[in-house]
Amino acid sequence: MTNMLVARLHDIGEPMKLEYLPVPTPRPTDVVVQVKACNVVPNLGNVLATYAEWFPYLPLPKLPAVFGLDSAGVVSAVGEHVTDVAVGDRVYVNPGLSCGGCRACREGKDQNCDKYTFMGYFAFGQDGQKLFDAYPYGGLGEYLTAPQRNLVKLPDSVSFEEGARFGYLGTSFSALRKAGAGPGKTVLIDGISGTLGLGTCLNALALGVTKIFGTGRNAELLADVRAIAPERIEVLPIGEGNLSDWLRAHNDGDGADIVISSVGPGAPAESITDALATLRRGGIAVDIGGMMEKPALDLFSMMCSQISVLGSLWFSTGEAQDMADLAATGMLDLSVLEHHSFPLEKINEALSSLPERHGGFTNFISVP
Repeated sequence: MTNMLVARLHDIGEPMKLEYLPVPTPRPTDVVVQVKACNVVPNLGNVLATYAEWFPYLPLPKLPAVFGLDSAGVVSAVGEHVTDVAVGDRVYVNPGLSCGGCRACREGKDQNCDKYTFMGYFAFGQDGQKLFDAYPYGGLGEYLTAPQRNLVKLPDSVSFEEGARFGYLGTSFSALRKAGAGPGKTVLIDGISGTLGLGTCLNALALGVTKIFGTGRNAELLADVRAIAPERIEVLPIGEGNLSDWLRAHNDGDGADIVISSVGPGAPAESITDALATLRRGGIAVDIGGMMEKPALDLFSMMCSQISVLGSLWFSTGEAQDMADLAATGMLDLSVLEHHSFPLEKINEALSSLPERHGGFTNFISVP
C-alpha cells in the first residue's frame, strides 16, 4: 500500500472527512504501526466542538488533523536504529510525547515535560505543535508513526480492543501506584461505574487491594460493578447516606487508605470534599478525572491528619507495560469490557448515534 485511509477534522464542529494520505515511513528511531483498534471517546464530537470553552489552555493541533488517542495494532515497519521492536509485534501505542531533552525527560518523568503532548488529541503547553508535526497521525487512520519508546508489547491474551482501552486503564494504574495501593489497603473510587472508575476498580483488584469502595449515580450500574468481586467491592449510590459514615461502617470503623477521584469536569465540588472526609490519618487522594470546580479544602485539618492530595496525569510507558504483564498473568481481568466496534468509514455516523452505554463497561472501538 502507498496510501492509507484517515478521518481528518478540518473545522471544529464539522464532520470528519475521509481522505487518503501517503503511508508514512519511519525515521531511524521510530516505528510504523498498522492500527487494528482505536478507542473512541463517546462524546468526542461534543468535546471537540466545545473545546475552547472547556480547555482553552490545552492547545489542539493545527487543522486539518487526524485525531484518535488510544491505538493498538501491529508493527509494520521499523527505523534503522530501532533495537527491541520487530515487524509483527502486537503493541499499544502510548500517545504521550515529550521533548526527550529537558530535565524532567532526563529524569524519566515524561509527564512533567513542559512540552508534553498527546498525539491524536491535544497538548499541555504552547510548544506542542512541534510534537504534533513530528507525529501527526492519531488512531483514526490505517497507520501511524510513533517513537519506539512509546510502545507497549501486548500479550496474546490481550485483544486489540482491550489494548485500545489502555489509556483509561493506565491512568488509574499510575494513580494507584502513586498512592501505594496493594494488599492490606482500602480504596474509595469516586465514580466507580464510569470509564475511568471501572478501570481503577479492575486495576485495584489486580494489585491485590483488600477492600474497594465505590460511589456513583446509577444504582443498577453500581450493582454490576459490585458483581465483579462482591467479596471485595462495596458500593453506595450518591445521595443514599453519609459517605464517610457508610465507609467506616463497612471497614471496621477505619477510614480509607486511598481515594481515587475519577469524576469528570461536570462533577460538583462536594464530590471531592465528601471523598476526602473518608480518609484515615495519613491517607492519600489522587485526582484523575479532571473535575473543573474548585473545592474549598480545609488545609489545617489536612495538615493535622497528614492527608495528601495529588494530581496524576496519564502514565509512563513502563507502567503500561507492567499493566500488560499483569493482564498476561490473568491478574488483571479485562473480560468484563463490552466492545462495540465500527469501521473507520462510519466514524461520523458512529459519533452521532452511538448506542446507549453500559457505563464504563462499554468500549467503543474504531476499526480501520
